[in-house]
Amino acid sequence: MTSPAVEVRDLVMRYGATTAVDCLSLDVQPGTITAILGPNGAGKTTTIETCEGFRAPQSGTVRVLGLDPFVDATALRPRVGVMLQSGGAWSGSRAEEMLRHIASLHAHPLDVPSLVERLGLGSSGRTPYRRMSGGQQQRLSLAMAVVGRPELLFLDEPTAGLDPQARRATWDLVSELRDVGATVVLTTHFMDEAEALSDVVHIVDAGQVISSGTPAELATSGARNTIRFTARPGLDMPALMAALPHGTKAEESPTGRYVVSGDVDPTLLSTLTAWFATQDVLVDSLLVERQTLEDRFLDLTGRALR
Repeated sequence: MTSPAVEVRDLVMRYGATTAVDCLSLDVQPGTITAILGPNGAGKTTTIETCEGFRAPQSGTVRVLGLDPFVDATALRPRVGVMLQSGGAWSGSRAEEMLRHIASLHAHPLDVPSLVERLGLGSSGRTPYRRMSGGQQQRLSLAMAVVGRPELLFLDEPTAGLDPQARRATWDLVSELRDVGATVVLTTHFMDEAEALSDVVHIVDAGQVISSGTPAELATSGARNTIRFTARPGLDMPALMAALPHGTKAEESPTGRYVVSGDVDPTLLSTLTAWFATQDVLVDSLLVERQTLEDRFLDLTGRALR
């Protein structure tokens, strides 16, 4: 059995009287893109920084590529790429010279001109870092993290501040890195990004992992999907609920607009339309709504991902 690329067991991290990470455990399998999602203050940043070796665990264990990221930082640095949410470059350095310097520290770096062109850094190649726009700085940070062909890549908000074209280019690059064997750990505030890129998602809240799975598994777990329809006002709701499967709810709100919630499947839909026929109801519209990853996130945390 393949060992996890990242293994966190019972991690505890405190800031004074505040427990930021509370016996958190998670695995990241090799060759996957794993997203760690959580509302602000959930403990995800502290967890990631501990995995990156910036902090020593106060309790519990963390292993990255089989090593202790704090004790064995020197051995891990050539194998791990880190994209910070901000900073990471010298303020006076120019984009291309900074990237060439990082590439020179690695044995088999990516081709710098190709990477510059791909991430749209050509026009800013001679611009000092401090004068670059936020989006340009973000793209340079990504390029610096990937240029060394890392086995493991930590990405903190990789597309924050990027335009749609640059965002899509970033998605394509990250997916290609996974496809050639790299492992990616991603934090993001964009739920569509987590859904599009991730093989596995860990949802963190109050310092603990509260749910894990593929984006599709999380979206459907505990799902109460809905059917919405419009029809004449005042349909007999008790009679409708009696006709539907046990555990299904139906209500009219507002007048003439109806919501049926429960385990939405073909049987429920056919039962509902059969009831329409027996009651001589011709609906004006009918819509099946499936729960999304964002819906499940809100169910679990009670807060939006910001």
